[in-house]
Amino acid sequence: MPLNSIQFTGSEQVSVAISYASGETVFCAYPIVGWRAEQVAEWLAAGNEIQPYVAPAPTEADYEAAIQAVIDEAAATRRYMHGNSLASYTASTNPRWAAEAQAFVAWRDAVWAYAYAELDKVLAGKRARPTVEQFLTELPVIEWPS
Repeated sequence: MPLNSIQFTGSEQVSVAISYASGETVFCAYPIVGWRAEQVAEWLAAGNEIQPYVAPAPTEADYEAAIQAVIDEAAATRRYMHGNSLASYTASTNPRWAAEAQAFVAWRDAVWAYAYAELDKVLAGKRARPTVEQFLTELPVIEWPS
């Protein structure tokens, strides 16, 4: 099926291939509800276009969930169950665990301080809303003790 094309696969369904500037190609099949394939063809022939799906902007909760996942993944790299588990070791009698926890808590605090400061800029219209993936690349990187 050629890119940016529509193929009728019967009177009940239409197949669509859309190629995005990012290089991603999406193939979809849509049921034709209340329309027959011929009506869709006429609608398209009249100059109408099927617009590609545009995902809604991420919410604050989307950013928070992704950031928390990064925090928990960092803890997991040191074999802790999650971030809260690692943070509980700050007063550990094991020097290695205490040092990892202290470094982790300092980093976690820096991550959330940065995230909320930048999200406040987004909400105030002082910064464009990044994708969640873009935003995660801006976060501070943890430096573990040796």
